[in-house]
Amino acid sequence: MTTHYDQPTTEQDSPGAWGPPPTAPPQAGEPRQPLIRRLWRGRPEDPRWARPAFLGLLALTLVTYLYNLSASGYANSFYSAAVQAGSKSWKAFFFGSLDAGNAITVDKPSAFMWPMELSVRIFGLNSWAILTPEVLMGVGTVAVVYAGVRRRFSPAAGLIAGAVLALTPVAALMFRFNNPDALLALLMALACYFVVRAVEDGRTRWLVWAGAAIGFAFLAKTLQAFLILPPLAVVYAVCGPVRLRKRLVQLGLATVALVVAGGWWVAIVELWPAASRPYIGGSQNNSFLELTFGYNGLGRINGDETGSVGGGGGNGSGRWGATGWDRMFSSEIGSQISWLLPAALILLVAGLWATRKARRTSVTRASFLVWGGSLLITMVVFSYMAGIFHQYYTVALAPYIAAVTGMGAGLLWEKRKETWASLTLAAAVVAAAAWGYVLLNRTSSYLPWLKWLVLVGGLAAAFGLIFAGRISRRLALGAAAVGLVAALAGPTAYTLSTVNSAHTGSIPTAGPAGASMMGFGGGGGRPGGMGGGFGGGTPGQQNQQGQQGQQNGNGNMPGGQGQGFPGGGMPGQNGNSQGQGQSQGQGQNQQNGNGFPGGGQLGEGGRMGGGGGAGGLLNGANVSSAAKKLLEKDADKYTWVAASIGSQNAASYQLATGDPVMAIGGFNGTDPSPTLAQFKKYVADGKIHYFIAGGGMGGGMGGSNSGTSSRITSWVQSNFKKVTVGSATFYDLTQKAGD
Repeated sequence: MTTHYDQPTTEQDSPGAWGPPPTAPPQAGEPRQPLIRRLWRGRPEDPRWARPAFLGLLALTLVTYLYNLSASGYANSFYSAAVQAGSKSWKAFFFGSLDAGNAITVDKPSAFMWPMELSVRIFGLNSWAILTPEVLMGVGTVAVVYAGVRRRFSPAAGLIAGAVLALTPVAALMFRFNNPDALLALLMALACYFVVRAVEDGRTRWLVWAGAAIGFAFLAKTLQAFLILPPLAVVYAVCGPVRLRKRLVQLGLATVALVVAGGWWVAIVELWPAASRPYIGGSQNNSFLELTFGYNGLGRINGDETGSVGGGGGNGSGRWGATGWDRMFSSEIGSQISWLLPAALILLVAGLWATRKARRTSVTRASFLVWGGSLLITMVVFSYMAGIFHQYYTVALAPYIAAVTGMGAGLLWEKRKETWASLTLAAAVVAAAAWGYVLLNRTSSYLPWLKWLVLVGGLAAAFGLIFAGRISRRLALGAAAVGLVAALAGPTAYTLSTVNSAHTGSIPTAGPAGASMMGFGGGGGRPGGMGGGFGGGTPGQQNQQGQQGQQNGNGNMPGGQGQGFPGGGMPGQNGNSQGQGQSQGQGQNQQNGNGFPGGGQLGEGGRMGGGGGAGGLLNGANVSSAAKKLLEKDADKYTWVAASIGSQNAASYQLATGDPVMAIGGFNGTDPSPTLAQFKKYVADGKIHYFIAGGGMGGGMGGSNSGTSSRITSWVQSNFKKVTVGSATFYDLTQKAGD
């Protein structure tokens, strides 16, 4: 099927418009096709293979993302514990509490957990119930990107876009993980789709839906949802097919929808009496607005994050990796998202050039501006943000890269008889193949033959595409197919490696071991070859560097190099990371004032354990059966069976026992909640049974309130009976020391 594109003189949405116009509704008296037939057949003007191919793409995405899903267990135990709490308490459900006792919330709004919590209420607490909603969001995002591209381009262009998204390694990671990013990516893709629909017909409802999508996305990951607002608003203000005054009114209504969709929850939380709701985790003043504009907002941009582990380094190298224009291509980030980024940028420029003479209301040009503008602004912010930045954040770029790639490839294919178009299409294939070779070469021991297949195949395909307008259609299609395979071979391999591995902890990464090397110290990989943790260097380097895991205050993480944390590293991490991806260690389960409360083993997936010992900042603890039995005894007599410093440690014990565990100081252990006076009252009222030693960041850093956790720890150690279970240390808050 040949897709017709509008020329500069065509009317908006005429049959000659760039891409087929939206299917007209049936006329009065015209019989409507049965629903099943319409679902299977699709648009009447589509080739017969188009809809079955689309449904096949969704089915393959679903099967791929579901494969080996339970291997990750609870994935990020921090959020899984909150999901467990929300499945037991509607109050915890609404506020996003980490525990059913409603002591403190997670450091995000609660909306992204609602689908998981409802699933757990129905199917019980297990890995499938938690992670399957994320998989469905991934399939939904693929469908939205396909639909957005297909409306103005060919079915093949839509399929390319959907496949690029599904096979992006970081997408395969985060659509199988329980962080907020899956819902955020889906809603951002929907917002772009709705704005393009608004440019098509000028209907207000599409802009209102776009505003609502962005507003609800705010309830998933706060201000990150607003990154794409400027390009979306400007594109409609300039390209909308109605009069300027109406365009401005429509944008105003969209803004109202955004405020309502995102503001209702914020208003309730802010107006609710603080004494009868949980403390807002991640804030220093128990305020969601402070959390939004501080730790989760401007702090992420400038690195000034009170209560955090520290930010980046401006244009240099910080604890979250080097910032700068090439950040998305770096060894820390590149293998997660950038496989087709060079090609997408080339195709974006080509699309805008091809539409330069089109009418103001050209939907095709607007499509490139919407998806491409969202890509550029998000990429620039990610590249220069100096605060906390993790590799998996880049999943936000995946729908934009996929859409631009599909649109650009579809447009240039239809114009391949023009020399500039065939040369540009060939250049995009060469860029994808060459960059794929570079990324694959960074993990030279992983499928070493693949990089040559990608490079040679891409160059051969590019040669054929140069002459695509002068050779037969069959040969041109063959060259295009080879180019597509070459471009997608690398990310496909990394995606398959991702779904075949377990991912746990707070900083998961995609791909094989050594594919991403970012830790706190500026370098770093994935201990155990899975799931993202601290680490430094490739697995081979970790085997040597890990011997130095016992820290001496120089700030290095296990196997890492660089600045690390102010005043010291991580005691108790005598890591010895083997090249096979198994990381072992011995924890001292102590705090020496130079870093984090210690301990445990750094095992598969970067998970902190140690036979029931304390967990770490970014990973939970392995809870022994003896420790579980201790906490479960008389659990129904207490609001919290235990309290622990830091959310990850508390989460592990809560998930193991099914009973609420208070996270003192929130995620980092640096939030001023509860205060020592409040904690003493909880203990006096008999609401907490045990205190779990270790965990979190303690009182070593994080701002003026960071000593709260240390003061509570000191008071407990001085006044209550110590109980040792294996390598874990507890304090019985019902028995005084010496009793």
